[in-house]
Amino acid sequence: MHLTRYTDYALRVLIFLAVKGEKRSTIHEIAESFGVSRNHLMKVVQDLSHRGYITTIRGKNGGLLLNRRPEEITLGGLVRDTEHELGLVECFRDSNDCVITPACRLKPILNEAMDAFMGVLDQYTLADMLGRRQPQLARLMQITTSPV
Repeated sequence: MHLTRYTDYALRVLIFLAVKGEKRSTIHEIAESFGVSRNHLMKVVQDLSHRGYITTIRGKNGGLLLNRRPEEITLGGLVRDTEHELGLVECFRDSNDCVITPACRLKPILNEAMDAFMGVLDQYTLADMLGRRQPQLARLMQITTSPV
């Protein structure tokens, strides 16, 4: 299984916003933190907003915020929302021209493996990814957090 860069960036955006908490973030700030393309992040952020993961606020004091609590965002749900092609091999796709499909046992085996993979991701949330490492994540992403 290979996750796309799109899903990777979606995970990074959500991690960044979760660590930042109630303070608004910008696409520029996130792109700088991870050293990734601002243009790629714009597409990811637009999709995450459309799907209800984040809120985007326009204007001078605008920015990005999580729209759900980290405990409510499952990794499996995010992967399903951001991965456009979960078909591991040709026989999973509508345009299947593989001649051995009628007799092949690969598809059910890979289907079982995919179900197990997604099942594990469904057990974890964005909050689980943060754990006790939130201060370390904040340092690594160069997020300044105000003391509570």
